[in-house]
Amino acid sequence: MASTLCSPRHHDRSHLCRRLRPRPSPPGHARPRSGAAGPSGLNTTKYLCSHPMSTGRGSPVSCSSVEASKSKQGPEHLIVLVHGIMASPSDWTYGEAVLKKRLGDNFFIYASSSNIYAKSFDGINVAGRRLAKEVLDVVQKMAGLKKISFIAHSLGGLFARYAISILYSQQAKETGSGAGVMLTSGGSEISRTSGLGAIAGLEPTNFITLATPHLGVRGKNQLPFLQGLSILEKLAAPLAPFIVGRTGAQLFLTDGEPSKPPLLLLMTSDHEDKKFISALAAFKNRILYANVSYDHMVGWKTSSIRRELDLRKPLHRSVDGYKYIVNVEYCSPVSSDGPHFPLRAARAKEAAQSTPNMENTQEYHQMMEEEMIRGLQRVGWKKVDVNFHASMWPYSAHNNMHVKNEWLHNAGAGVIAHVADSLKQTCLPSSL
Repeated sequence: MASTLCSPRHHDRSHLCRRLRPRPSPPGHARPRSGAAGPSGLNTTKYLCSHPMSTGRGSPVSCSSVEASKSKQGPEHLIVLVHGIMASPSDWTYGEAVLKKRLGDNFFIYASSSNIYAKSFDGINVAGRRLAKEVLDVVQKMAGLKKISFIAHSLGGLFARYAISILYSQQAKETGSGAGVMLTSGGSEISRTSGLGAIAGLEPTNFITLATPHLGVRGKNQLPFLQGLSILEKLAAPLAPFIVGRTGAQLFLTDGEPSKPPLLLLMTSDHEDKKFISALAAFKNRILYANVSYDHMVGWKTSSIRRELDLRKPLHRSVDGYKYIVNVEYCSPVSSDGPHFPLRAARAKEAAQSTPNMENTQEYHQMMEEEMIRGLQRVGWKKVDVNFHASMWPYSAHNNMHVKNEWLHNAGAGVIAHVADSLKQTCLPSSL
């Protein structure tokens, strides 16, 4: 990385982001009835055989049922659901059922199970590799798949970002339908995917995260249950590795040697063996769902990839047809020569690790936050703000987002409906 830190460039939001009128059809709208080799160096683990996969309402499906799908024409679009920290595929029971009902038979919905419960403490990179192996095994065992999308909640969004960097390639897999055929456009070769590469050999369509800490949890109100108190935030960083393992150090940006950038910063640019930004750019759509308030785990700024000055007063009025969704906007890509990890940042990281105090930890976090934003804003994002202010249990916002429990967290039903309709809209033939 560059040896100097570029000055932060704050842009006028009006030139970069525009509010969108919701394109997906409202929940009551009539729904149409729908009728290889992986990345080099990736050793697959037979998750479908050793771990039953969760489909429908979390019921396990054996290898035989997957193999049976090969004898008939099956779904073409794989949707991978990824849960968060200390969670399991059952967190997606409600969301899975709704997606199946609204999307139809052309979608195969798979709830990942490779990072359940305490396995999520092993580190974002370790969990990401597990997820990549799991996804690749599903793709290899499912005949006829052509497209892939990810929907991830909380920490699962970081697992998914790491996984796609492993699964990314510039060519689609060879299939009988010609998905691996190379076409010429403007004098350059492109694959029959989005034109920017493939994920697990499939066409990347949607990458969706819900309440994911993309910028980590260090800093004011990034981990809201600390109440923004400097003393608690000072104590949280050194204690995190003891509570949630390697993942905790990575979320607080204190992982690795002082001279090396933290993992979350590395994940905002391409490297020789990991194409983090290229993998994100390959998806036709990238959507962030963020709680504007009441989320005790993940703050608005980190889940929506915004600077402090970009946060406006939270809206309260829901958009038509989707309860508690209060704002939808699209932020265009912003070119940047970042991210960087200069000597100054290395010194600040060393101080934050060895003698943390309010001054040096704040300086280090501000530098890292700016650099991460500069890296991630090089691709466009659709940002969806959610406000559970009027729900019965607003402080359950983090779990409401994906309806972890149908009875306790059903305030998030409108969010899941919006996700489903966004997926359906982008898969229509007329979608660009």
